[in-house]
Amino acid sequence: MRIIVDADACPKSVLQLTLEAGAKYGIPVITVASFNHNIISSQHITVESGSQEADLKIINITEPGDLIVTQDWGLAAMVLSKKASAVNPVGTEYVTEKMTFMLEEREMKAKFRRSGGRTKGPKKRAADDDLRFLRTLEKIVSREIQSKDH
Repeated sequence: MRIIVDADACPKSVLQLTLEAGAKYGIPVITVASFNHNIISSQHITVESGSQEADLKIINITEPGDLIVTQDWGLAAMVLSKKASAVNPVGTEYVTEKMTFMLEEREMKAKFRRSGGRTKGPKKRAADDDLRFLRTLEKIVSREIQSKDH
């Protein structure tokens, strides 16, 4: 198991919590970004700055059992199809059963914006978001560790 972080838009607190959890459980943490973002990580991959380059790299290196930290619903859908887990920075685990609905919702909002409409952005981060993220991350890690033991 590895934890792979889509670091282009990852909040600093989430990145720090992820690195600490990786160290605590002995799990390698790989960060991927289109530029360095001053990320201090022993396993950082910098990709070209083209659209979707970081996502493509993450998809290509993801293996079954990995955990991906991302806000990108499309990327989450792709890694779930590779038998990996995915969590967003506010601590919601992506699940296959909800991905079709989420991707359809994303497409409807994008279409609305292309026609001149405006949609709300994400809510401002709160301290609870970090706690929820860490709880979900540890739940997924525990589940993966237990599934390896059986």
